[in-house]
Amino acid sequence: MKLRRPRRPRRFRPADSAQQVVGGFLLAGPFVVTEEVWVLAANMSNVQALVTIGVVFAIGYAALYTADTEHDPTAEQRVGSVVPVRFVSLMCVSFGSVTILALLFDAPDTFLDVDGLNAEMALITLKAVSVGSIFSVVGAATADSVFSQRSVDGE
Repeated sequence: MKLRRPRRPRRFRPADSAQQVVGGFLLAGPFVVTEEVWVLAANMSNVQALVTIGVVFAIGYAALYTADTEHDPTAEQRVGSVVPVRFVSLMCVSFGSVTILALLFDAPDTFLDVDGLNAEMALITLKAVSVGSIFSVVGAATADSVFSQRSVDGE
């Protein structure tokens, strides 16, 4: 009879971030180039944008640590011994992928009727990024959970 090694917590690796990036970009793209998202963002209040950002954080945490029982936030590497590295990476990918695509496609200039680069354009872009990040975080967290290696042998 072969004894199994005790299971160690999975370490966060660069491959995990790569998986998050693929999922984040996959679902972010369609929302960055949709005029309705930019019109919605232009009409959102600052409070609505902050709540939307909170929703992104809540979805990300729930997807990583509630829906996927393989990830344990108490056993993972942490930033400043407070926040799991995997969660920080997920948030960077979720907001970053939308921001990169918005700037790459020049979406603010295309969809906003604002003269030049100014604070109003930056604020509306931030709001549009918060809306797109809701979908990006779902893709990033799903890819992290689905494609992560479950085997810890040899780590």
